[in-house]
Amino acid sequence: MTRIDLPTHQIVGFRADNPSPFTLSGTNSWIVGSGPGWLVDPGPPLGAHVEAVAAEVDRRGGLGGVALTHDHADHAGAVAMIHERYPSARLAGARGEVDVRLRDGVRFGPLEAIATPGHAPDHMALIAGTAGLTGDAVLGEGSVFIAPDPGALAGYLHGLTSLRNRCLDVLCPGHGPPIGDPAAKLDAYIAHRRDRERRLIDALEAGARSVAEMLGAAWDDVPPPLLPAATVTLAAHLDKLAVEGRLPPGVERPTGVQLIPAEPGPPDPHGGLG
Repeated sequence: MTRIDLPTHQIVGFRADNPSPFTLSGTNSWIVGSGPGWLVDPGPPLGAHVEAVAAEVDRRGGLGGVALTHDHADHAGAVAMIHERYPSARLAGARGEVDVRLRDGVRFGPLEAIATPGHAPDHMALIAGTAGLTGDAVLGEGSVFIAPDPGALAGYLHGLTSLRNRCLDVLCPGHGPPIGDPAAKLDAYIAHRRDRERRLIDALEAGARSVAEMLGAAWDDVPPPLLPAATVTLAAHLDKLAVEGRLPPGVERPTGVQLIPAEPGPPDPHGGLG
């Protein structure tokens, strides 16, 4: 269990003990403010993690509400455990059975939602003053896989630009350490995504058509265990090129790649794969 204190922002984080190649060093839960505190991503349903989060919430004068950046199991799996302790606390999220439906610009307590789809269609970042709680839109290390939903990649780039345009001085990610230079990190994320697209287009112009050829040309730095996640991101890039009329004929499309478990368990993948 790791505690992360950001006293200037009245934010404290707790990193769950669920490290893996897919969750990096573990999933971060963040508590914002006091009297009451507001919880962003309760994390996985691990007893020790929930106990630590609840103890801090109690020290801060109770729980005003719970906001989800997205509903993947490693971020939202502990919702029921938190609700059992704090039954009057409202739940905010972009989909599912929530009390407050988050959309771009919606406020929830001290938090303002910014739509950052891409990693998941329901993904939101939350702004608290000059801090951005970014879930899996921006990680403390590595890059993010993009799920191939309609408009996912274009929406993701738009969300990153929206975050870049805010006057933020720290990012609190869903995985990894806090980011002290948000502008540089966001610029790097946008440049990384543009570079992947450039490498993919170069491969297509050189005649690549199969999934293996495209991955080998544009995602050659991805370790083998993370290739399924890279394949999902490839699909999102191909969707974007197709919408823009830039996808040549005869390109193989990835099929049958399953990354997000239907039941709580091994959490969703990320890392240096996008």
